[in-house]
Amino acid sequence: MSLFTRPFSRLGLIVCLTVMSPVQAENALSAGAVASPDRYGAEVAAAVLKQGGNAVDAAVATALTLAVTYPEAGNIGGGGFMTLWFNNKAYFLDYREMAPAKAHRDMYLNAEGEVIEGMSLVGHRASGVPGTVMGLWQAHQQFGSLPWATLVAPAIKLAEEGFTVPDKAYHYEGNALQRYAGRTNFADYFGAMRPGEQFKQPALAKTLSRIAEHGPADFYQGETAKLLLAEMARGQGLISAEDLANYRAVWRNPIVTTWRDKQLITVAPPSSGGIALIQLLTLKDLNAPHFANVSHNSAQYVHLIAEIEKRVFADRADYLGDPDFTEVPQQRLLDQRYLAKRASEVNAKAISETAKVRPGLESEQTTHFSIVDKAGNAVSNTYTLNLDYGSGVVVTDAGFLLNNEMDDFSAKAGVPNAFGVVGSDANAIAPKKRMLSSMTPSIVLKDQKLELVIGTPGGSTIFTSIFQVMLNIYDYKMTPAAAVAALRFHHQLLPQDQIRLEPYANLASEVAAELKQRGYQLHTPNWNLGDIQLIKIENQTPIAVADPRGRGVALLVED
Repeated sequence: MSLFTRPFSRLGLIVCLTVMSPVQAENALSAGAVASPDRYGAEVAAAVLKQGGNAVDAAVATALTLAVTYPEAGNIGGGGFMTLWFNNKAYFLDYREMAPAKAHRDMYLNAEGEVIEGMSLVGHRASGVPGTVMGLWQAHQQFGSLPWATLVAPAIKLAEEGFTVPDKAYHYEGNALQRYAGRTNFADYFGAMRPGEQFKQPALAKTLSRIAEHGPADFYQGETAKLLLAEMARGQGLISAEDLANYRAVWRNPIVTTWRDKQLITVAPPSSGGIALIQLLTLKDLNAPHFANVSHNSAQYVHLIAEIEKRVFADRADYLGDPDFTEVPQQRLLDQRYLAKRASEVNAKAISETAKVRPGLESEQTTHFSIVDKAGNAVSNTYTLNLDYGSGVVVTDAGFLLNNEMDDFSAKAGVPNAFGVVGSDANAIAPKKRMLSSMTPSIVLKDQKLELVIGTPGGSTIFTSIFQVMLNIYDYKMTPAAAVAALRFHHQLLPQDQIRLEPYANLASEVAAELKQRGYQLHTPNWNLGDIQLIKIENQTPIAVADPRGRGVALLVED
């Protein structure tokens, strides 16, 4: 039975018939498409598009579905960013979590001023004010065509009737039970998940039903808000009724820039990802002579990319934060003269000394999906709880996990967070501030027509993964599927001279040996670098690709 059979008959389906303008008709695609991190999200998005919904309708339904079927990262207790190309205009919606009003700069430090290990990662005080429900609502209010309740209905059905837990229930799942044992109520709600078995979430179904009926009013001020506040009280958390009532998602100006013969639409602060991606692409182009005749994923290729990436991470650490709280020098960081100077610092022959790679100006678990509709509208959406299953705290009787996004602040300047990334005072904790992120949902146009929709989870590896996949497509002329499947690597300035690899695929043995000879340390943790969900448009036809590293599904949606 279709996920929509019962909900649509109960709630009523409104099919919107839209007459396209000449410009819209020119940009129309042969089909809609979705690339989702699991099959449930993909099937729901496809069903919405088939029923006459647009890309935003499908995105809302997919995000809520993943809150049920992808609990390690899909969420209503987290937040994220949405980049849109809609009716031939670019938009960026910031629904990132915010620090509670009671948060303060030194809240994770002990009496000696040192960071208390794990305090920003596990438990009630690790959570920022969730933004997902408000963000999806505001996107729907601006662009949605189907009723809100209709779009929540598939998630309710899956929570009530259950979904089949996949074999890839996520490689952190068992680890999470141990990590949260005796510290949170995680096992009470998720301890029964078993691969191949049905998993029902009745408390979450009731929460989603209230959200379907009342929208964000329930989550931020109604019954769900009361349950969330009661959970805060049980664990001495900081989120208050005022924090919830005052939360808003923010429509910000996206970064729109020319890259080669294309236009890149990407995120602005409080994400570092857009600025970082543009810097990576530009520094690579400015170093084009060094890349001449360099083989893909050879030792020299890995070295050159690492040289570029370490400079981008040096800038990220010092300059980027919430633009409502700190002055972000965005124009200066993207100025061509500045980038030319940074490009000239790349050492093509040897590793640049880490201590001398300074900011240049003077003075894991997340999830992503990409959707396009036949009208040529696109949504690139990345949202998160931060690490797998967030803080491990489930809102009692509401059934959803709370994030541990407070770890994305700099608990102390220069001290690495869970991803090993350091920050400065620009990203220090402050009441009502949004923590810096690496999420980089992005869209590429060619002659103002949709060409690529891309994004990935992966913490600090997000924009380096997107960067490498884009190079695979545009420089090495790989098919979209091959570009996504190719092995990836990562360097982020610190740990010093470390190249992070992935268990998914290994560098050639001779390449690894040469990198070690050059002085690099090769490190392979037990997780892969991202889970790219990509849609490439070729001759007005979408090609959707889900990363083989994950359990994603890509679908074309034709009439």
